[in-house]
Order: sequence, then structure tokens, then C-alpha cells
Amino acid sequence: MSGRVTIYTDGACSGNPGPGGWAAVLIFNGREKELSGGEPLTTNNRMELTAAIKALEALTRSCAVDLYTDSQYLRDGVTSWIKGWKARGWKTAERKPVKNEDLWRALDEARNRHEVAFHWVRGHAEDPLNHRVDALAVAAMAPFRKKPKPPGKPV
Repeated sequence: MSGRVTIYTDGACSGNPGPGGWAAVLIFNGREKELSGGEPLTTNNRMELTAAIKALEALTRSCAVDLYTDSQYLRDGVTSWIKGWKARGWKTAERKPVKNEDLWRALDEARNRHEVAFHWVRGHAEDPLNHRVDALAVAAMAPFRKKPKPPGKPV
């Protein structure tokens, strides 16, 4: 493993489902890299998962990672629920299909290339990096929001 990387991630959605954005800030040896993107129709949970996946996939070699998220869904899913889902063939304890299975599988694969510690931070609290990734995720969804129609020409 080479070095310890700090990652902050966030997802945002306007409507749920609706246009969404995701973002990550990666910090290594004092250097920072921002990542972001969006989709026209998605959910907040999908954007939270996508942010973590994209951040981990951006690492070019195996690393020790501290990944910070304000999503309990992401943190609990990857630290508690995923083991049972996999054992039950990607079914919940109620034997229903796991929602967002495609992204959970991708996150599982991405995290297994690294030594990742997932940390939960309170959203919209006093963490400047959490505020930063939130702003980046909101900005990333902007191109997918419906643009208002221009007013008609006066006759």
C-alpha cells in the first residue's frame, strides 16, 4: 500500500428521483483533487454511492483510505449490510432484491482494492470539506435541471 488518502464524498438530488450530482475531494500528501458528475434522472442514494465509487476508482494504486460521508445509507450499507446481502445472493433480510445492487457491487469491488475506513460526518454541520463536496455535488446536478422556458415574444 502506498500512503494514506483522505476522501470526502457527497451526493445531491433535486427531487428523489430527479436530476442529481455527486462529488468527491481526494487529499494525499497535501494535494487535493476534485471529482464530480451528474445524471438527469437518479436518486440521492445512487449519487451518494456513485461519489464513493468514482473516488475509489480514481486511485491509481492500492491505498489506505479514510472515506468521509454524510450518508448513513452508504456507511451502514458498506460496513454492516453488504456482508449479509452477498451471503443471501444480493437479497435483503426480507428476501427482497437489494436496491441499487449494481452500485453496491461496484462499490464492493472498488473498496476491495484498498484498505478503506468509512466515517460518517453530520451533513450541513461544521465540517468545511463536507460543505465543499455538497456544493460541488449541487453544482454538478445543475446542467441536468430543467431550464425555464423563455417568455414568449410580445405581439
